[in-house]
Amino acid sequence: MTSTGEKHQNDPPPPPAAAECTVEEVALVVPETDDPSVPVMTFRAWTLGVACCVVLIFLNTFFIYRTQPLAISAILMQIAVLPIGKFMAAVLPTKEYGLMGRRFSLNPGPFNMKEHVIITVFANCGVSQGGGDAYSIGAITVMKAYYKQTLSFLCALILVLTSQILGYGWAGMLRRYLVDPVEMWWPANLAQVSLFRALHEKESKAQGMTRMRFFMIFLVLSFAYYALPGYLFPILTFFSWVCWAWPHSITAQQIGSGYHGLGVGAFTLDWAGINAYHGSPLVTPWTSIVNVGVGFIMFIYIIVPLCYWKYDTFDARKFPIFSNKLFTGTGHEYDTTRILTPQFDLNIAAYNSYSKLYLSPLFALSIGSGFARFTATLTHVALFHGGDIWKQSKSAVKNVKLDIHAKLMQSYKQVPQWWYLVLLVGSIALSLVMCFVWNEDVQLPWWGFLFAFGLAWIVTLPIGVIQATTNQQPGYDIIAQFIIGYILPGKPIANLIFKIYGRISTVHALSFLSDLKLGHYMKIPPRCMFTAQLVGTLVAGTVNLAVSWWMLENIDNLCDIEGLHPESPWTCPKFKVTFDASVIWGLIGPQRLFGPGGLYRNLVWLFLIGAFLPVPVWVLSKIFPEKKWIPLINIPVISYGFAGMPPATPTNIASWLVTGMIFNYFVFKYRKQWWQKYNYILSAALDAGTAFMGVLLFFALQNEGVDLHWWGAKPDHCPLAKCPTAPGINVTGCPIF
Repeated sequence: MTSTGEKHQNDPPPPPAAAECTVEEVALVVPETDDPSVPVMTFRAWTLGVACCVVLIFLNTFFIYRTQPLAISAILMQIAVLPIGKFMAAVLPTKEYGLMGRRFSLNPGPFNMKEHVIITVFANCGVSQGGGDAYSIGAITVMKAYYKQTLSFLCALILVLTSQILGYGWAGMLRRYLVDPVEMWWPANLAQVSLFRALHEKESKAQGMTRMRFFMIFLVLSFAYYALPGYLFPILTFFSWVCWAWPHSITAQQIGSGYHGLGVGAFTLDWAGINAYHGSPLVTPWTSIVNVGVGFIMFIYIIVPLCYWKYDTFDARKFPIFSNKLFTGTGHEYDTTRILTPQFDLNIAAYNSYSKLYLSPLFALSIGSGFARFTATLTHVALFHGGDIWKQSKSAVKNVKLDIHAKLMQSYKQVPQWWYLVLLVGSIALSLVMCFVWNEDVQLPWWGFLFAFGLAWIVTLPIGVIQATTNQQPGYDIIAQFIIGYILPGKPIANLIFKIYGRISTVHALSFLSDLKLGHYMKIPPRCMFTAQLVGTLVAGTVNLAVSWWMLENIDNLCDIEGLHPESPWTCPKFKVTFDASVIWGLIGPQRLFGPGGLYRNLVWLFLIGAFLPVPVWVLSKIFPEKKWIPLINIPVISYGFAGMPPATPTNIASWLVTGMIFNYFVFKYRKQWWQKYNYILSAALDAGTAFMGVLLFFALQNEGVDLHWWGAKPDHCPLAKCPTAPGINVTGCPIF
């Protein structure tokens, strides 16, 4: 049951010397040594890894349906498993056994760092499929709970597993471009590396506070503090003092509200709020933070105010300045049931007589930014990285001098490309079989599946380059749904399925690639990584669907807000967003919103603008090669400054920017030794403490309905921020102008 790195027998010798790592953050954090004899796939690793995967996927799937969804991160298991692993190393027998001609031991020695990494890789599969990226389960829930389809369990299982394995196949085919090159450094992994080293490496107290002690101190502090914003004093999540100064002014509250406005002057003292949408700011390079900040300032403080107050773009003043709801032309919330047929198709006559669909101004502009971000990503990567990608495609990478980490990884047998190719082709073939057998359920024709596969193949590489270098993942959810909504209008299920294979497979591919880079840094044998990721994917996908299916079959009125008791916890807020998206892009369709005569038709020009914007930056970088700051201007990341809003708020992003700039510019520049030793440890400690207290609060109080009702437990006290300001619009709780 043990596995160690095995030497190549027939491979050509590696280059005579390895280049130093050229990324300073990596050189400061990642160890440049390895011991190939350390056992990896041990009995302990298998047992704890699969157990962590099952526990995490079960909990994340179960709690995602609740009114207060709870996402449990892998870092909890990463910490909890350490004492269990050491306990197993102390009590398991060390005797060797024989099996099929091989010798193995249940206890090959002390619990080591490489076992710990493999267990975390298993756990990551349970997080990515059960938490925020569980879109395939979301689509199945929408089909069964909202559209009342009688879906086959086998069809659902194929849908879940093939979308995961498809992403795994993309990851394997692209690892040469997104894992091996030193420039693709995946910043978020450095926090994991720092935590593993703190948990396993012994340090001398003479060198100052050890990383392990630092981690434990801030874990406890973070754990204790999160009781305030997490339960006792939730107003700390969005502290909007502007609304207190002007309690009767709609405009002031629209400007200052942290929940429903532009968040000017508002701030958050909640770590969960700071890293909720763009990840931890402590692991994001400061150049990326600057780019996001430029886009954020342009969008929130210039573009949105001009469109709302000066030009009343898209009839903006009829609606709240910031909301993710759908509206009628009179400023009221859109009732989608009034435009649906019993078969959940669009009733065109009812749509024409009821109302066109309207969006809040910030929501509409955020969608437009997604158009620009998609084309800007393709152009940016083609111009700035196209040459390197082309050289690697021609296998010239074999003659390139390896950095120290790639050189150390040459000690292990590599995973043949055909292993990944078999998984990729197999998942595509099985998806097409599902398409033909259950066509009425999935709605998407065979050519739609092929189109989705092609889209995922085109965009995974450029988006991966952006994430691997900036820690930001430009999404194209809107684009995938926009495209198929134009081609197949009036088919909401087809829209969901296309997004799963055309977009969500990319999300999973990038998650797998990030883990592969973690294995690269921690010197995990590639074949061990392949096994852990594949088994973890199959286990997590199966348990994910089984738990979801049981809940859909056994909990009455699950996700049915109208039929539920008012106090029911099963309102499925995340999947309601998925349902609304299927209405916007699938049922009504982008042609009615963005086509000729559509209110938002001019936003389509942002496709062209986004494709053009990286060009002058690239030209200037060639004209002035001595100015090293010019290539750091990253248009896709600038546009990411207003991605995810809503549900992300300007206060979330602004606080993220300030925190990231403090640590990754000022501390990195003026206290580099402290940054090298503690920065990523601090990020992991804040994550872990917040997560542990979040779980405790949920089970002990929130799950039992023990809620506080006082001034500090209310939102940001800006009730007028949700009001429209156009004359004659009558909305409950708002003045009429």
